Amino acid sequence: MTMINTLVCAEPRKMVYQHVEKPAPKANEALIKIIAAGICGTDIHAWAGNQPFFSYPRVLGHELCGEVVALGSEVKHLHIGQRTTLIPYVSCSECGACRSGKTNCCENISVIGVHQDGGFCDYLSVPAANLLAVDDLPAETAALIEPFAISAHAVRRAGLQPNEDLLVVGAGPIGLGVAAIARASGANVVVADTSEFRRQNVTRALGLPVLNPLDADFETSLRQHCSGMLAAKVIDATGSPQAMNNTISLIRHGGTIVFVGLFKGDLQFSDPEFHKKETTMMGSRNATLEDFTRVRQLMAEGKITAAMMLNQHFEFASLAEVFEAQVINNRQLIKGVIHF
Repeated sequence: MTMINTLVCAEPRKMVYQHVEKPAPKANEALIKIIAAGICGTDIHAWAGNQPFFSYPRVLGHELCGEVVALGSEVKHLHIGQRTTLIPYVSCSECGACRSGKTNCCENISVIGVHQDGGFCDYLSVPAANLLAVDDLPAETAALIEPFAISAHAVRRAGLQPNEDLLVVGAGPIGLGVAAIARASGANVVVADTSEFRRQNVTRALGLPVLNPLDADFETSLRQHCSGMLAAKVIDATGSPQAMNNTISLIRHGGTIVFVGLFKGDLQFSDPEFHKKETTMMGSRNATLEDFTRVRQLMAEGKITAAMMLNQHFEFASLAEVFEAQVINNRQLIKGVIHF
């Protein structure tokens, strides 16, 4: 019996290593040796006990790059030694959402690393249909396809048109991805964040105009970047109730809001303001194969890169002992990648 190392979030604020038996792939699965894993806001919220749709204990990790080391008997499209990235959303294929092509919000969805154990481990067996070949990409870049795909889905939900004015609220990894992908789609993009460090990172990584929403002249500055008007569309990637409840004040009449960030609680906004602007408001959850494919193409074209968000590296063997200090309490962490 071969044992492997696994990092388990046993309960809120408690991460422990456990030795478990190395998995064997089922007929439709592939066993991958994890090479690199991104640390997501979901993982941070799960550690803190603030993640919706979550139960403990759980092995976190859904932003993954791994090498195929074994294949189930029914798997024909992959081969041993292939480098892959994971689409972590396991859908039922039968509900109304799946039948309409919206597998990202399947009624019975199981997200690897959220609803079932994920990739903070040496080896993971996953449905082979959820793996994409990425032999041409560095491992840490491939591990970040998933968060970029989340951003790509939000941009697609917004239905952006060339030269359309977009305000991205929140300059964490998803907001950065949204801004980069929206720019690649031809939109006029402005970013807002309350953190000076994150605003400086937008300037460094993207070279886009970036504003502080707490400044007294914020609205005036926003209008200057949007032809004298408010934004036609806002994509909020904060997960902050204060920011999300304020989005209606940031769009022009006829505008659209997309919430890609979420929080535990209720949205509250002025119904008269919502109606007088004939606001379109929508959520954006997960991503589909179309979004992953879009990200792969933009990476191949050099229009999005890991360097746009990646600024910290961690070793799997020591992650548990540094997780609280260097991940949870690290105000300068934009995106971290774990190396195995």
